[in-house]
Amino acid sequence: MVGKDAGIIKEGILSFLREKGPSFPVNIAKCVGLDTLFTSAFLSELISEKLVLSSYMRVGTSSVYFLPGQEKDLEKFSEYIKGKEREALNLLKEKKFLVDLEQEPAIKVALRGIKDFAKAFEMNEKVIWRYFTEKEENYKKEEIKVLEEPIKIEKGITQVHEKKELKKIKSRASEKGIQKKKTPTKINKLKKTNKKTDELFFNKIKTYLTEKNFEILDIISFNKKDLILKVKYEGEEKLVISYNKKRITEKDILNASKRAELIGLKYIVISLGETPKKISSWIEALKTLDSIEKTE
Repeated sequence: MVGKDAGIIKEGILSFLREKGPSFPVNIAKCVGLDTLFTSAFLSELISEKLVLSSYMRVGTSSVYFLPGQEKDLEKFSEYIKGKEREALNLLKEKKFLVDLEQEPAIKVALRGIKDFAKAFEMNEKVIWRYFTEKEENYKKEEIKVLEEPIKIEKGITQVHEKKELKKIKSRASEKGIQKKKTPTKINKLKKTNKKTDELFFNKIKTYLTEKNFEILDIISFNKKDLILKVKYEGEEKLVISYNKKRITEKDILNASKRAELIGLKYIVISLGETPKKISSWIEALKTLDSIEKTE
């Protein structure tokens, strides 16, 4: 992939993206006169050279490719986001900022799944999500604005700015922030590590289901041990129960069965490793089992 021809093709891709903005590989391929496979190879080289970026979002099996500085143009592709992630995106776009701890579990997980549009930062040991076109400093301005609201000092008669009180509040907040910065704890570091591990697990399951053409309808629950999703596959709703470990046990399958029975759906179990032979044999034996009788 070197030489004059390769350079011309790369420049052709860059020119197309400058003119058209974020695009799918199939459209880029038509422009440069190559098939999608070869075009994807050139796009990978351009990404490694940091001349082109690709979206976390996938439409079918494809990412969206764009140039640095064209991130805002990804908004037109947000229509492809469905289910709970769509709900989280709309909420974040409306509110501009969301405090992670204040969100319901399904929205928390969904926010982590829309990395192109939801950007996280920390403030006073809280995780804050911002809509990707908003700047972090705008959230700080919102907080200051709240502090500067007029304070009622007489029952509904007048409102004034209590500057001294405001100064005290800001001073206390500032001192608190400084103290927290000076004494980071191992617990905070552990939380960050666990958060990354949980996100990796969620994204791995999501990618697997997307590639298998499952439509994710809802997130039932998510924690460090398992992820439970309601999905649709070939027109039928099912429950997917994913375990964040390499070896599942009979107990895991029984627990999955109970959860599925409560919701009234057929279920699929996913683990991070191969199914033990003992479990596979056990499942096969149960398929043809009619009943277990007891004799006196």
